[in-house]
Amino acid sequence: MRIGVIGAGEIGGTLVRHYTKAGHRVKMANASGPANLKILAEESGATAVTLPDVIRDVDVVVVSIPLIGVLNFAHGFFEKMPPDVVIIDTCNYYPIRDGIITDIEGGMPESVWVSAKIQRPVIKVYNSIFYGSLVHSGLPHNNASRLALPIAGDDERSKEVATILVDNSGFTAFDYGTLGDSWKQQPGSPVYCTDLNLNQLKKSLGKARKELLPERRELGLKYILKHGPEQWRETVHYNRNIYESDLSD
Repeated sequence: MRIGVIGAGEIGGTLVRHYTKAGHRVKMANASGPANLKILAEESGATAVTLPDVIRDVDVVVVSIPLIGVLNFAHGFFEKMPPDVVIIDTCNYYPIRDGIITDIEGGMPESVWVSAKIQRPVIKVYNSIFYGSLVHSGLPHNNASRLALPIAGDDERSKEVATILVDNSGFTAFDYGTLGDSWKQQPGSPVYCTDLNLNQLKKSLGKARKELLPERRELGLKYILKHGPEQWRETVHYNRNIYESDLSD
């Protein structure tokens, strides 16, 4: 596939590496310009381009930026892109970074907000896994210990494409519903950064409680801010303990 990745941070940069290793033709862009992506380009074989170029002649676009940055693409950026191009949204909402977004605070699923702002359908996936897990925890397709990632969206073909890419990344995708259901994989849910296999993921999605998301999101964020991203394994265990305790009643 021909893939454009917007954002080359921890998640976006890791996906660039995974996709090129799987044989896809990848180009990438960020707000700083191609020159700042030279090292990643040399390492991965992906092509560093400008933002307008990253969405030209592609089958898939991955948006992997701080959620508030989506507003930079809200005024026709994707307008000329063919309608069959799949857009994958990996973004998460954190008020401490993104500011207060009233619609999301009022209960709108984050990816529904993203889709509305860019005026294109999106598929929600990759937002629920830590960078460290995405780098180190992928396994071959036939491995029984493989971790699973939730995927939500409204277009079946687009979800099938995203499922292939998740598999190429070393994980199993589980399609559990529409974009309106995607709150179940937002920060604060039992499947957010808890490294679950497929059976565990299916059960945990059914236990998600929307009213608890903000409180649980902030607990997890405080932990990782205190201990640092390099302690991602410990944070996974911490998150799992939060949800197991909360759901035990």
